[in-house]
Amino acid sequence: MAAKTKAKKAKSRPAAKKSAKKVAKLKAKGPAAKAAATRGLPRPSAKPWGQAGRALDGVRILDFTHVQSGPTCTQLLAFIGADVIKVERPGIGDITRGQLRDVKGADSLYFTMLNGSKRSITIDSKHPQGREILERLVKECDVLVENFAPGALDRMGLTFDHIHKLNPRMIVASVKGFGPGPYEDCKVYENVAQCAGGSASTTGFRDGPPLVTGAQIGDSGTGLHLALGIVSALYQRTRTGRGQRVLCAMQDGVLNLARVKLRDQQRLQHGPLAEYSQYGEGVPFGKATPRAGNDSGGGQPGWILKCKGWESDPDAYIYFITQAPVWGAICDLIGKPEWKTDPDYATPLARLPRLRRIFDTIEEWTKTLTKFEVMEICNKHDIPVGPILSMKEIAEEPSLRATGTVVEVDHPTRGPYLTVGNPIKLSDSPPDVRRSPLLGEHTDEILRKVLGYADKEIAEIKASGALSAPERKAEAA
Repeated sequence: MAAKTKAKKAKSRPAAKKSAKKVAKLKAKGPAAKAAATRGLPRPSAKPWGQAGRALDGVRILDFTHVQSGPTCTQLLAFIGADVIKVERPGIGDITRGQLRDVKGADSLYFTMLNGSKRSITIDSKHPQGREILERLVKECDVLVENFAPGALDRMGLTFDHIHKLNPRMIVASVKGFGPGPYEDCKVYENVAQCAGGSASTTGFRDGPPLVTGAQIGDSGTGLHLALGIVSALYQRTRTGRGQRVLCAMQDGVLNLARVKLRDQQRLQHGPLAEYSQYGEGVPFGKATPRAGNDSGGGQPGWILKCKGWESDPDAYIYFITQAPVWGAICDLIGKPEWKTDPDYATPLARLPRLRRIFDTIEEWTKTLTKFEVMEICNKHDIPVGPILSMKEIAEEPSLRATGTVVEVDHPTRGPYLTVGNPIKLSDSPPDVRRSPLLGEHTDEILRKVLGYADKEIAEIKASGALSAPERKAEAA
């Protein structure tokens, strides 16, 4: 009997092992694991957070951009890990290198603040060997980004079809002024885009002219949209294996940022816009969304109010929002406790026709305090307010330096300068904010390490004039 029992135990052991393996497999094949397996995702990295590389490590960008919209896009991609190779004209480079110069002989802040964390190569695209280098770069890169005038890339022979013959995985991303239509061949700059996208017509005071905003929503705003399009195309490429065109029109980008005004245009067809100050002042509405001064344009009325020192300080102001849940606290702070129960002021709807008087009364209180004192007091009561910060105050704000929103970098010819860091914070992808490149600084490095040219070949290319044509030098001089 004992021998039989031992034999039974011995036979049962492999079965037990098989059973344990089966359980382990079943555990591994939970819903999350199954989903990950079907999407072909790798296992979660065992490396500590922030040490698993940056988000776009391994992605190479061929940067044919200049001025602002395109460089904004490619710099953002560089910050999150992409290797951005900026192609520039020999002897001249991006035109902004010499625009608005504040330090003689050094690249302007206009250039340095839009081209950090990139590499620069100079190529004469009209030279046969220069053309050969460009085509080799197309084969080695993942994305080509350009913001030339309409048709310029095609005239260089780099049509989408030709690029895709060289590299079917290449994503070709472009910024244009307008999308397909009657204006698609028009050149567009920042303020033109703001006007054509609906921003200017809705900015300013109703008795004044249309205004453009200091925020570069046409150029930089479109660059941000393009960056999202590129990342989306890269993600799709992991499924399809092929690249595609990405187009962002500046008019479209501005309209996207001004969409609440398109919302109001449609609401206007059904009656006056009660949250606009002119409603309470008895000023009739026209057929189009009006300029509304400092009205919030949303469900919570707001306005810019003077603070202590406004007579001499152009930025001694605060934006104040009369949010409904904290209306009682606002009434107490400004010395109007009776407004909490007064039927003319007690509800949001009752207050709409009286916004001008309400903000004038609040301003009498804010004028007795600095903007930061108002902010400190209001924050204790959850009243939403925001100080009008000057660029000087922003440049000197320690918290913005600590978060990497404002970064100081050193430059070999102009010395230290401030730049805007990566506005997108990724917990596992540390930003890579470095200085902008000198013109052609990385030409040899790119030819050697990216394209595989030998030193002898590089010397021959240089001698041919493909990288620094004499006529370019004369032109720059």
